[in-house]
Amino acid sequence: MKLTKEQLKAIYHGALWYQETEDGYLQAFQYTKEQNEYFEKVSDFWFERCTASTAKTLEFVTEATSCSFEYKFLWVGSEDSVELWIDGLAAEIRYVKDMEKEGTLSFELPEGSKNVMIYLPADATMVIRNFEINGTYKQAEKKEKVLWMGDSITQGFGPLRSGHTYVSVANRLLNYDIINQGIGGYVYDKNVLMQMYDYKPDKIIISMGTNQFGTESMEGIEEYYELLKEIYGDTPVLCILPLWRDDVPNGLPTLIKFCNNLKKIAEKYSNVTVVDGFNLVPHLPEYFLDKLHPNCLGCEVYGRNLVLEIQKTGF
Repeated sequence: MKLTKEQLKAIYHGALWYQETEDGYLQAFQYTKEQNEYFEKVSDFWFERCTASTAKTLEFVTEATSCSFEYKFLWVGSEDSVELWIDGLAAEIRYVKDMEKEGTLSFELPEGSKNVMIYLPADATMVIRNFEINGTYKQAEKKEKVLWMGDSITQGFGPLRSGHTYVSVANRLLNYDIINQGIGGYVYDKNVLMQMYDYKPDKIIISMGTNQFGTESMEGIEEYYELLKEIYGDTPVLCILPLWRDDVPNGLPTLIKFCNNLKKIAEKYSNVTVVDGFNLVPHLPEYFLDKLHPNCLGCEVYGRNLVLEIQKTGF
């Protein structure tokens, strides 16, 4: 059976809104039109990434034995992957570097009932159409709506695997219904905080700061948390302090100072829980792609340790 656009939207997770392209592809967005317009004005680098397929998935339960869809890349940053996961295990990986700009992806599925997750690329913009499946299916059940904001690590650069970003690792255990607003190079920027249509998250996770730890002033970050409070009220917020990094010579004391100052700001708010990023990934190069972005191993450890912190704090 071929799914209609509305049926496809029902199994499509990670989108705030959708738009159909002139050639009939469904494009999903995690930022509002107004937020996208803001990025277009201030940074080409951010604007390219604000429409990426970051943490977007097709999720359903089925006894079908095959599914397929047509795809097209509108933009490609780093070449990560499209991935098929069955019952929590990776079953097939298609690397972007080996894919044509547009084509059809077909997946064979095992017999019996199973939970299917198809991860779209984290650092590329992929649009899809004509999703087909040779059996019945039902929507995946999700838990709380969570707005997840961050920089390149949250967007998913580092592991070069869409199904193995730290957000993907953590959320396979948490099963949140997430909107991932991670963007490479991003910082605490209050200008992007605005009402997002009728979207109201149950929780908010923020992981930023590593791109601005050398700043002398914390005023912009203070204003960010003030505006966050104004827009979202007492919605629970998890602030993840920047991870350890070793790519800046003699930069560690400055990073530690920044983390301490960020912690003081975040802890002023009773609805904000702070997690120390230094405790989430080992301080060893083997866990990083480039001494900054966690690789597959680093993201696996990061995601699982983050889940333990969420459970421990009751967030």
